[in-house]
Amino acid sequence: MTTKKLNFSEEQIQRLFGHEAAEDEAPERLREYYFKSSVYDKVVNDLSLRILVGHKGIGKSALFKIAMAEEEEAGNLTVLIKPDDIAEIGADVSDFLKLVREWKLGLTEIITQKVLSNFGSTNDSLRSSLAKFGGKIIDFLKDAIDKTDTVNLKPAKLKLIHNFLKTSRIFIYIDDLDRGWQGRKEDIVRISALLNAVRDLSSGNHGIKFRISLRSDVYFLVRTSDESTDKIEGSVIWHSWSNHEIFALLVKRIESFFGKEVDENLLIRKAPFQLARYLTPVMEEKFSGRGHWENAPIYKVLMSLIRKRPRDLVKLCTLAARQARDRGSRRISTVDFESSFEEYSQGRLQDTINEFRSELPEIERLLLGMKPNKKEKTAKEGWVYTTDALQKKLNNICLQGKFLLSNKNEADIKMLASFMYKVNFLTARKEKSNGIKRKYFEESRYLQNQFAEFGFDWEIHPAYRWALQPDTIEDVFKTLQLSTDD
Repeated sequence: MTTKKLNFSEEQIQRLFGHEAAEDEAPERLREYYFKSSVYDKVVNDLSLRILVGHKGIGKSALFKIAMAEEEEAGNLTVLIKPDDIAEIGADVSDFLKLVREWKLGLTEIITQKVLSNFGSTNDSLRSSLAKFGGKIIDFLKDAIDKTDTVNLKPAKLKLIHNFLKTSRIFIYIDDLDRGWQGRKEDIVRISALLNAVRDLSSGNHGIKFRISLRSDVYFLVRTSDESTDKIEGSVIWHSWSNHEIFALLVKRIESFFGKEVDENLLIRKAPFQLARYLTPVMEEKFSGRGHWENAPIYKVLMSLIRKRPRDLVKLCTLAARQARDRGSRRISTVDFESSFEEYSQGRLQDTINEFRSELPEIERLLLGMKPNKKEKTAKEGWVYTTDALQKKLNNICLQGKFLLSNKNEADIKMLASFMYKVNFLTARKEKSNGIKRKYFEESRYLQNQFAEFGFDWEIHPAYRWALQPDTIEDVFKTLQLSTDD
C-alpha cells in the first residue's frame, strides 16, 4: 500500500489523472504515464506519410508529443509545424493547382528555416537558395549544415546533425490544423491542397517523413469533397481506443503517480477484474448505485460513461476528485461520481456542439430535440431506438424546421442519423448475455451506411443523458445498462 496521502488538491488531481490537453502537460509527466495504444506503431514508423484522424480528446497531440521526443532521443531530426506557422499560406483558394504549389513552397521554406534556426544558422535568401536545389529539401539542408559553424553547438545538437547527414531523414509533424476550422468551402479546399502538397513533397523528397493530425469531422468533409484525396487514404490512421486500453491507461497513470514502475504490455494482458485492484487507493471498488448500477465494479461505470476518449475519463475522474476534496475525503466514492455526472454530461454535450457546428450549424437543435418525450421516458429503454423508431423521432424534429449542412444542402433524416452516429452522439447497440455491446463510428464506419439494417439498435450515448434529462435524473440511473468490458 502506498504511503503517499491523497488530498485531491488541484495540483495533485492533475498529476494523478493527467492534463486534459497533452500539449499543456509537463513533458516529463506525460512520458511517465503515456500509454502506447495499438495505434502508436501505425503512426511512428519509417513510412513517408501518416495522417492521424480522430475526434477531439482522443489523444492525437499526445501521441505526436511522445513520438517527437522519442525520435529526438534516437538522434532523428524533427520539426513541429503549428497553425501559426502556416497562417499566411493559401489565402486565395480560387486556383487549386496554384494553391498546391504555394503550399509546397511555403512548407519547404518553413521546414528549412526551422531546421537551420535550430542550429543557429540563417539564410537571408532562403527562397532563391532553395530554388538552386530544385526544391530538394534534404540536399539543400545537407549543403547548408555542412557550411554551418558547429563549434559552439551542444552534444545533443551535434548528434542530430551527424545522424541527419548519415540517414538523410527528417520527421515533420503538423498538428492542430483544426484550430479556427469553420467548415467553409475555402477551409476544405485549403486543407485538401495541403494534403496534396504534403503527398508530393514526401514522394519527391526521399527521407522526408510527414505526420499530420486531423480532427475526424475535418477529414470527413475534405475526403467527401475532393476526389483527389483517395490517393492519401492508404496513409490515414484512425485513432481509436478500446475500453480495455483506456482502463489500462488509467491504471498506468495512477501507478506512476505513486512512483511505481509500470509495464504497459503486462497491464494490457491483465483481465479487467485484475486491473480493478489498482484503483483501490484512489476510489472505491463497487458503485453503490441503483438499477443496473447497483454494486457494479466502478470501472464498468466509468467505461460506460466515456466515449472511448481518454479526455472523457480524465474529466470525469477530475470532477469526482474535486467532489471528494470538498467532502474532506481521501478516496473517491459513489456519491462523488453521482454529484459529477450532470456537469460531466453538460460538458460533453457542449463539446460536441462546438466541435461539429461547422458541419451542421443547427446541431444544438438536433441534439436537444433527441430529449425523450413523456412516452419514451416511461419505456424500459427510453434512450434506445430501432431504426424505424429513430427515423420517426428525427422526422418529428424536422417538422420544426429543416436542417442545412454547411454547404447549404438540406440534410434528410438518414443523413441526420448518420451524422449523429459519426459524432458519437449515437452508438450502435446490441444486447449480449454479459451486458451491452456498443459500437462506435471509428470501429465500424460503414455500419450505418444508407441506414441499412445490421442487427443493431441505436442508443443515445450515456455521456449525454444527464444534460438532456436534468429534470428526471433518477430515471437515467434506472434505465442505463452498463457496457461489456470492452
